[in-house]
Amino acid sequence: MSEMITAELVDLELDRSAGTKEAAARALAERMVALGRVTDLDGFLADVAAREAQMPTGLDGGIGIPHCRSAHVTEPTLAFGRSARGIDFGAPDGPADLIFLIAAPAGADDAHLTILSSLARQLMDQEFTGALRAAGDARTAAALISGESTASGASGAAEESTVSTVSTAPGTSGAAEEPTAPAEAQEPAEPRPEGGPAPAEPFRIVAVTSCPTGIAHTYMAAESLENAAREAGVELTVETQGSAGFTRLDPVVVAAADAVIFAHDVPVRDKDRFGGKPTVDVGVKAGISRPAALIAEVREKAARGETTADVGPSPVDNAGDSGDGYGTKLRKWLMSGVSYMVPFVAAGGLLIALGFAIGGWKIDKAPSVAEHFVWTDTTSWAALLFQIGGLAFAFLVPVLAGYIAYGMADRPGLVPGFVGGSVAVTINAGFLGGLAAGLIAGAVVMGIQRVRIPAVLRGIMPVVVIPLISSAVVGFLMFLVIGKPIAELQSALTDWLEGLSGANAVILGVILGLMMCFDLGGPLNKVAYAFAVGGLASPTEGSLKVMAAVMAAGMVPPLAMALATTVRGRLFTKTERENGKAAWFLGASFITEGAIPFAAADPLRVIPASMAGGAVTGALSMAFGCTLRAPHGGIFVVPLIGQPLLYLVAILAGVGVSTVTVILLKGARKTTPSEGAAAAGETAGEKRMPAAV
Repeated sequence: MSEMITAELVDLELDRSAGTKEAAARALAERMVALGRVTDLDGFLADVAAREAQMPTGLDGGIGIPHCRSAHVTEPTLAFGRSARGIDFGAPDGPADLIFLIAAPAGADDAHLTILSSLARQLMDQEFTGALRAAGDARTAAALISGESTASGASGAAEESTVSTVSTAPGTSGAAEEPTAPAEAQEPAEPRPEGGPAPAEPFRIVAVTSCPTGIAHTYMAAESLENAAREAGVELTVETQGSAGFTRLDPVVVAAADAVIFAHDVPVRDKDRFGGKPTVDVGVKAGISRPAALIAEVREKAARGETTADVGPSPVDNAGDSGDGYGTKLRKWLMSGVSYMVPFVAAGGLLIALGFAIGGWKIDKAPSVAEHFVWTDTTSWAALLFQIGGLAFAFLVPVLAGYIAYGMADRPGLVPGFVGGSVAVTINAGFLGGLAAGLIAGAVVMGIQRVRIPAVLRGIMPVVVIPLISSAVVGFLMFLVIGKPIAELQSALTDWLEGLSGANAVILGVILGLMMCFDLGGPLNKVAYAFAVGGLASPTEGSLKVMAAVMAAGMVPPLAMALATTVRGRLFTKTERENGKAAWFLGASFITEGAIPFAAADPLRVIPASMAGGAVTGALSMAFGCTLRAPHGGIFVVPLIGQPLLYLVAILAGVGVSTVTVILLKGARKTTPSEGAAAAGETAGEKRMPAAV
């Protein structure tokens, strides 16, 4: 730890240079840059901001722990700042006065990450944080954090806690203060007096903690739960699934547990191990802020005989903050289905397009290649590609429905979801039918999961009972209740898309272009993309035009930023100019997210410029009647696009509009001499030009 933090990485008067979390991160990161621990200040801060956007890093008790993995970090590093006024990091109890900036290289080794993880556990110790608040100089604070000082009882905690808290000893409570022996090495319990009452068995809990980065929150939640368990007289064993790797809990420990706590923001690995037990499933911050309440809740569930771990909420449902509203959860469920469906669309669409390109537009009339195939005939090869693609396409709606249900109810949702999706195909309910079937299947399974089941039946619930009942219910509803209305609605939507022409088509292109470029890969972008991909499930001329317009508009933002950094490089920082080089390929490949670094640095100029170009491209693509059967590929599938030359014209026009707009907007702002020097590369350390407010 002494190598990770030195006095030069400590700022006990952070108020002088920072009043916001962004400014605090920058002030501490600049110290890392000065020591050569960070190679690109702006690039590193962008990674810190991206991690902060996933979930606030403020914790109860006046602590802020901004942290990330970054390719711009040369070695694991920790910087510490103290703010008398406090800085808001999103903690429920107010601003943080102790700020720890943790920087880990993208490929940090386990030993370093283990030490950083032990620090995260130390932050739950009030003696340790009290000593930091009382430290009179930077050298003392650095010594406290590294474990070299014994002030206020904070000595050596980092080194000792590494052994006991990161490696999970089976059958123990995981106490942080002492390394815990394996179960077989523990001393036997004292024999009770003859005729006396048998000692009460302790209530046993197993827990799993994890967070997106796996450096801080994972281990702080573990420490918090362990402390609360000791106070409650509960035996608790934690599996920390963090960056330092993880050791699976002993199956004997899991089998003996009375209940399970999941405190996580990323999928729990091998979740099936915990099946058939009372479970509390929350976000990782809940494990830090209210561990005693979680333990009390899971004990109450056990007392009532509730068992939900075998079919508990999926990682998709629990990703992000545990306080997600229904709208956010619904979007995640739908995106789960769409993300699994897209590879089928991509493979099937490209194969079908290749079949048409080689064999002509009548290839769909060719006989089955299983019955008639001539090795030397190109038409036979075209028919082969076309028919393989058609089979891949046949899975679209069942896969969509199955994985929406999976996103809601985990693996038990797959069978009724696929069954409902197949029914949707049978009754011609199409994409909309798949959406409905997936949501219904997930809801039915979640409803069954809430029913109290005798212990003897728990083992067959996910294998027999849930698939049987849920498939029958979903099939009944899709065939006899809601399937026909949805099929009629799907038919009406298809007819509407088929009939689009003239001004109506252009307006739809403008709307789709704006949606694709508003949040650059965010929820609105995904809605537009899902709408286009859904149309490929029942391809018509109209739906193929929509797919073409969506892909063209999505290519505009990164290509425009790449061009702008090339023709007016002085308006951008060195980091942005480097990102511009990568944006050429990202944009050409239809990866809209390639423009995110530019939007994050200057959203008020980049986003409007991107939207303007996207609207132009979407409108022109629809007006030109361009079509596309593949859901992805960028310029690499241009030969398979209907009206390919006009399609390129539409993209170039949008890129031109966005480029000119962003250059004008950036050029109109006033720059200070230092900013001008930085933009021209005249100073040794380049500085980011601040975005206007």
